[in-house]
Amino acid sequence: MKKTYPGFKVPYFTSLNVHSKMINVMQINYLGHSCFKIKGKNSTLLTDPFDKFVGFPMPKTKAEIVTISHQHKDHNCLDNIEGEPFIIQAPGEYEVGDVSVFSLKTFHDDVKGAQRGTNVIYNIQMEDISLCHLGDLGHKLNDRQLEKVNGVDVLFVPVGGVFTLGPKQVIEVINQIEPAIIIPMHYRTSRHDQDKFGKLFSLKDFLAEIGAPEAQAQEKLVISKTSLPEESEVIPLVCTAFAKTPTESVGR
Repeated sequence: MKKTYPGFKVPYFTSLNVHSKMINVMQINYLGHSCFKIKGKNSTLLTDPFDKFVGFPMPKTKAEIVTISHQHKDHNCLDNIEGEPFIIQAPGEYEVGDVSVFSLKTFHDDVKGAQRGTNVIYNIQMEDISLCHLGDLGHKLNDRQLEKVNGVDVLFVPVGGVFTLGPKQVIEVINQIEPAIIIPMHYRTSRHDQDKFGKLFSLKDFLAEIGAPEAQAQEKLVISKTSLPEESEVIPLVCTAFAKTPTESVGR
């Protein structure tokens, strides 16, 4: 069993010296809030695009596939997405080109949606890598849900609390799933609208709680199935929507 808490390794890689003809490679960039751009050889997938309501605009980008975890405007804004992407916003199984997506209904709170409604988790199979985006998950996973997200390589986790799981609770979910790579999202930064998101925990809070306070945000993550770490690693990513300064880009 992978050891995930406490004492995560600090990652040492941001890219791979490999040839695309020999191995499938994926690049992940963080656009802010809960939005990631995941680019494979033939397809680009975007998660939870957001409105400038959060305090800063999402960079314009092109994608073939967009996943939406729930219908709040900090997770479902399509204004800055170019092209005509295939939109996935409900539970089900989808095949789009060489990308497979399985989506699962969960809840935005710990009272079965009574406070904030439903949330959709996405299990994405792309370039031989299994990724899971938890959206605004508000509870631990039950056995049935956990079975559906078995074998995750890369896990995108909300860590800010208030509207989602907080640092302590999300570590329990991380330990349930046991991914190779943990990428935090949905935390407070200085660029967020403080009236709306000022009570969220910061990235620094999460890194301290999970035992990886020295983890440094990477500009991007370039990985392949064969480059995945043997033990779980926390890899924060620089938000491309921010100025690249130590405090702004890392989101502390």
